[in-house]
Amino acid sequence: MSRNKDKYSIDNTDYTVGQDNVQKWGFDVHNPVFGISAGLIALFLVAVAVTDPESAKTVLDGFKWKIINAFDGLFMWSANIFVIFCLALIVSPFGKIRLGGDKAKPDYSMVSWIAMLFAAGMGIGLMFWGVAEPVAYFTGWFETPLGVEANTPEAAKLALGATMFHWGLHPWAIYGVVALSLAFFAYNKGLPLSMRSIFYPILGDRTWGWPGHVVDILAVLATLFGLATSLGLGAQQAASGFHHVFGMDGGLGLQVAIIFVVTLLAVVSVMRGIDGGVKVISNINMLIAIVLLAFVALVTFAISMGTIPTTVMGYVENIIPLSNPHGRVDEAWMHGWTVFYWSWWISWSPFVGMFIARVSRGRTVREFITAVLIVPTLFTVLWMSIFGGVAIDQVVNNIGTLGSKGLTDVSLAMFEMFDALPMGNILSMIAVVLVLVFFITSSDSGSLVIDSITAGGKVDAPMPQRVFWAFMEGAIAVALLWVGGTEAIQALQAGAISTALPFTLILLAMCVSLLMGMRTEKYNRS
Repeated sequence: MSRNKDKYSIDNTDYTVGQDNVQKWGFDVHNPVFGISAGLIALFLVAVAVTDPESAKTVLDGFKWKIINAFDGLFMWSANIFVIFCLALIVSPFGKIRLGGDKAKPDYSMVSWIAMLFAAGMGIGLMFWGVAEPVAYFTGWFETPLGVEANTPEAAKLALGATMFHWGLHPWAIYGVVALSLAFFAYNKGLPLSMRSIFYPILGDRTWGWPGHVVDILAVLATLFGLATSLGLGAQQAASGFHHVFGMDGGLGLQVAIIFVVTLLAVVSVMRGIDGGVKVISNINMLIAIVLLAFVALVTFAISMGTIPTTVMGYVENIIPLSNPHGRVDEAWMHGWTVFYWSWWISWSPFVGMFIARVSRGRTVREFITAVLIVPTLFTVLWMSIFGGVAIDQVVNNIGTLGSKGLTDVSLAMFEMFDALPMGNILSMIAVVLVLVFFITSSDSGSLVIDSITAGGKVDAPMPQRVFWAFMEGAIAVALLWVGGTEAIQALQAGAISTALPFTLILLAMCVSLLMGMRTEKYNRS
């Protein structure tokens, strides 16, 4: 690392610590990252369209499961390391470092900041899995965690605890490592806001060559494929919701229409930027989510309040057994759920991490990690306790569709739970709106991220580029649904998850590089 007092030297240009803008980017939108990424995306679409989508799904699924089965220990232990790493940073002296320098001020209020990072991180996932996942574990829909007997009080406690395990500290630690690394090197070292910048302490000027290109290309592919997958699968869930609530045909036509509307609104949000678009929609997201959560909690007060302690205890008691990949009696469950989740979160980490970094200037490392790691986990405890607890209660007491038929359709599980509650139709309509708003947030924030990576780390790239990537996400989702339906979308998902293997190694190296960079930082130690 070439260093002169408080400066990094890159390509013979000095970048002052904490300066607002890099004076020389050394990148262009036509660099290998943009060209190769676009080419690989086009090649994938042609391959799926020309070949049988079901065959493509079979091949990619097989590759995905080979990775999951062969590298389960790597995924599991890496996720554990990320949690320990983040918790250690909170209590270490490095926690006093302020992103952007000692005099930097936060760009956004605490409420707006948390709303944006949470909405981009996994808001839509809570809608999809908040009911289905606890019920699946409780009933043994696909085995049970830790080999517990299904449909027992112990199974209920473990079902809620295992669900929290998948949505709590571990995924947010994965996001936190990437987000903090990006923010530190961008705001404290004046480097471009791009994945490659994180590795300058290790690679030196090679960061701007092919090693850096490879990192950024992987980040673009993982982000775009992940977002397109979510748009496609999410459109199917939203269409199922419309069919369930309004009796509309939930087929391909409605799914394409949903993607079109979401993409159009995301384009408008992207054009308005973070302040006028993403921040506003994220705040709306959180408001609607809190209203929905509060209403369900009130109409099921006794059940909901009784379930929260059960969820917390189930999480605390089982986090270590669930984190251990060795000697498991539930290996199939661990591979199908935990390792799959970890690989999915890792493949999404460039997108979520970069977006969180974009909105986190001015926070101390301690404040940053606490907000990114602890606050979403606490909110998720409430969400999973209330939605999952009520759903399990309906199964136990044979109430409604879940009680009589169990888990039959994951995309409808939440709506079936609402059917058995007072004003269930109103709840379902609010939920459909919330699903759509979450999609808009993911799409517009993802477009800003991809545009930044392919522009060499610029955060103020021209408007047409941002609009281009927003349309690309929707176009890929529509094209895959059109030529192959669910099989094509799941093939894309398998491709995205396959990028988790190299990214796991990249994230581990990221921890080392971040510590190397922090050791050179001057900060107020009082």
